[in-house]
Amino acid sequence: MAKVRTRGGSEQDVRPVEIWAWAMYDFANSGYTTVVLTAIFNAYFVAVVAGGAPWATFAWTATLSLSYALVIATAPVIGAYADLRANKKRLLFYTTVGCVLGTAALAFAGPGDIAVAVLCLVISNFFFGTGCDLIAAFLPELARGRNLGRVSGWGWSLGYIGGLVTLGASLAYVSWAQAAGQTAAQFVPVTMLITAALFALASLPTFALLRERATAQPLASGASLVGTAFARLADTLRHAARYQDLRRFLVCIVFYQAGVQTVITLAAIYAQQAMGFNTRDTLVLVLVVNVTAALGAFFFGSVQDRIGHVPTIAITLAGWIATVLIAWAADTRPLFWVAANLAGLCLGASQSAGRALVAYLSPKARHAEFFGLWGLATNLSSILGPLTYGTVSWISQGNHRLAMLVTGVFFVIGLLILHGVDVHRGRRATLNQD
Repeated sequence: MAKVRTRGGSEQDVRPVEIWAWAMYDFANSGYTTVVLTAIFNAYFVAVVAGGAPWATFAWTATLSLSYALVIATAPVIGAYADLRANKKRLLFYTTVGCVLGTAALAFAGPGDIAVAVLCLVISNFFFGTGCDLIAAFLPELARGRNLGRVSGWGWSLGYIGGLVTLGASLAYVSWAQAAGQTAAQFVPVTMLITAALFALASLPTFALLRERATAQPLASGASLVGTAFARLADTLRHAARYQDLRRFLVCIVFYQAGVQTVITLAAIYAQQAMGFNTRDTLVLVLVVNVTAALGAFFFGSVQDRIGHVPTIAITLAGWIATVLIAWAADTRPLFWVAANLAGLCLGASQSAGRALVAYLSPKARHAEFFGLWGLATNLSSILGPLTYGTVSWISQGNHRLAMLVTGVFFVIGLLILHGVDVHRGRRATLNQD
């Protein structure tokens, strides 16, 4: 049975069922990224809602950028607030309800309904991103030391299985609808309802079984909660030199995750625009890639505990660079399938290893706050990468291959920055501040 050390310094047991309940949230919310951002609604937005206009891909990336900007503006303060009040679980419930309702509302976005699609996408993705930060902040309470990578890997692996379940249900419905002669404007809205329902259902174990182990921290006399949260955030930024390796890794995340987020949010668009895939082809592709992503998260979750977080991430970034080059050069579907499945392996590994390393380098008393900074970095990357892709494709009159090649630069920069991260030094700095 895993052990954790509470803020008071005593040890208490973490039941295996709690780790499963924590990982089930990854299972639940992965359907949103898989169906809405990766496989169905992104291509539907470009081809149907925006009518295939030259600016459609840029509009998609700009909409996502707006939602991520909102997360960036609020995540650190929400993290500090969660630490002070010890209410990560309650806030997670609110963000889950917001994302589920926003996803269901996407069903009302039909041909030409740009405003509806943009509004609902911004709302659903804002709550999704905030929820990701909150659920990640539970990780250091459930595992520590060498177990962080393994538990994080379990979460990501189960997450990709959840994406498979939601995507599989959507694919089954799409196949039936297409056989019945329905168009995308008829069957895509139903997949949004399927995704919202499965998200809500699969998240129930998390709220029923996961415990909030943090304890509320007292406020200074006469201080307000919001003011204290801002003061804690300012203190974290002002004393960032104490955590130079965590700070460097967060910068690394901004760049390599820019590439990762580009692949996640534009995979279906690239498959259809550059490789000629139709909706069903794209769903099958993403379905298979989710299997390889689950394997990557599970396998590398154990590998990183043996060889170290930084070497594991370096291997995956090298794999990402190879993925981009193969996808850029692919002029046949088999070669593109190779690139897609290599991306799946790297996706699961890089996501899991990155989250575990942030947990390892974060001070115990500021878990939620530092995961807020992690969320800030990942959401900034979600603006930088896809918006760069959308801009390049617009300026180049729809040259998606060029946009994909430019994406590879983010992985190269991330690999160079990663080289300067010293995990042992960063861990010592963290322990000295606990």
